[in-house]
Amino acid sequence: MSRLDSMLRRLTAQRDGLNWAAGQISPLQGDVLDMGLGNGRTYDHLRETLSSRRIRVIDRLLQCHPSCVPPEQDFLQGEAKPMLERLAAEGRSIALAHYDFGFGIKEKDVAEAAILSPVIAQVMVPGGIIVSGQPLVGFEELDGPDGIPQGRYMFYRAG
Repeated sequence: MSRLDSMLRRLTAQRDGLNWAAGQISPLQGDVLDMGLGNGRTYDHLRETLSSRRIRVIDRLLQCHPSCVPPEQDFLQGEAKPMLERLAAEGRSIALAHYDFGFGIKEKDVAEAAILSPVIAQVMVPGGIIVSGQPLVGFEELDGPDGIPQGRYMFYRAG
């Protein structure tokens, strides 16, 4: 498979997974958390899809497209663990989280996701959904929507 086809498959899975997750959280109270703003495509999709919810964003740097800059009060700039701890100190309030942190080195990305999993759990409301590009630990794994290849995206429910 070409890198272009792989990218298209990943982005389609991401969009379909986020849309599915948005439907799953409809009865839950809570905000949305985008972990890894990047150029802002996912954030833009989330704010369009879940316009009635507050969307918090964590990233090391603000380097997204100008049309995708989150409000200052919703952007937590810095390393993931302290930013998640800050959210936890404010109280559990996340109904849907999207995990898209990564260094681009699979072993390092998987290790970081495992380390961050307990702190992510602290910010999630019971029953909240996490859509992740990396395997997380300590959550109930879900099948997610049909049509997404196994391992392409992972879906979890918080306890």
